[in-house]
Amino acid sequence: MSPQKYLRYLGLPSLFGTHRTKEIFHINPTAVPQREEAADISITVYNYNTEKVEEQKLSKVEDCFAFRHNSLISWINIDGIRKADVESICNQFGIHPLLIEDILSMHQRPKMDEVEGVLYCLLNMLYFNDSTRTVETEQISIVLGKDFVISFQEDADRDVFDPIRLRLKMGNSKIRQRTADYLLYAMLDIIVDNYFLVMEKLGEQVELVEEEVIRRSNTRSLARINQLRKELIVLKRNIAPVRDLLNGIIRSESDLLDDRTTKYFKDVYDHIIQAYDLSENYRDMMTSMQDLYINNVNLKLNEVMKVMAIVTCLLAPATVIGGIFGMNFEFIPSIHNKWGFFIAVGLMLLVPIWMLWMFRKKGWF
Repeated sequence: MSPQKYLRYLGLPSLFGTHRTKEIFHINPTAVPQREEAADISITVYNYNTEKVEEQKLSKVEDCFAFRHNSLISWINIDGIRKADVESICNQFGIHPLLIEDILSMHQRPKMDEVEGVLYCLLNMLYFNDSTRTVETEQISIVLGKDFVISFQEDADRDVFDPIRLRLKMGNSKIRQRTADYLLYAMLDIIVDNYFLVMEKLGEQVELVEEEVIRRSNTRSLARINQLRKELIVLKRNIAPVRDLLNGIIRSESDLLDDRTTKYFKDVYDHIIQAYDLSENYRDMMTSMQDLYINNVNLKLNEVMKVMAIVTCLLAPATVIGGIFGMNFEFIPSIHNKWGFFIAVGLMLLVPIWMLWMFRKKGWF
């Protein structure tokens, strides 16, 4: 039998995932972000109107400047964050320096700002890592301007916008028929919808842990409960502020937002409220599961103590009888009786049997 199977449980930080606690709570918004510059960036531009759509892959940020003023709606998606590139394109498109700081920041709270003719949204895309069973985040910044949308992503290998790209290629899609604010709605909507996919994955993990706690409550079960509670903290931290973000968009009187699009943002707001309520339900369920774990542990302890108490009670008569006849007195009744030993042993057996029958009759076990 391999000892590594058991030795790995001796490292309690690996069992309970204390490193994950540091990742979740080690956030200081006042500290200067130490963002690692992306080695390469990927720029994709969708230039479209009701009649046509042009998809272009660009290698330099300067190539995007031509889309600042044209007759089409432009979606510029930049994968990979580099300070010089972000400042260059933001200065060209008239984006305020405060918003540039937010784009370059890390671990920001999701929010919405309206500065000098542009509308800025910052939030996180969520992914569930099946191998580590953790919720991973990717910060995305979306800037809405006059006939353009610029999105900044950290990871070039994944996002949730493929359905939007497919809809842009369809001539009869609503995105092609509407203004740039509808594209912003579509992006926010698909990000929020992906939250439900992550919650479904977490829900499956909650069900597995619940079954494990009911079947066998052990240290491993407690570690799983602790891990899931941390992931729910990550989930709630990213979902809750999005309510304020969408509420700010709905209440905004910006000229960039068409009145016809407001009802769509209200629909996304309803979805994020539902996602928030579901995350609260998960948290309550984990609290109840922890209580169930403690109750099961206490129940097992009570069963053990009950067995030990019964055994102690059953051995008490034998202890008393043996103690009496084992005293060092010269005269003890029946001590010289040839049947004395068998009588004492018989009492030691009969009295516990009678006690066992009485306990059973009273329903004590």
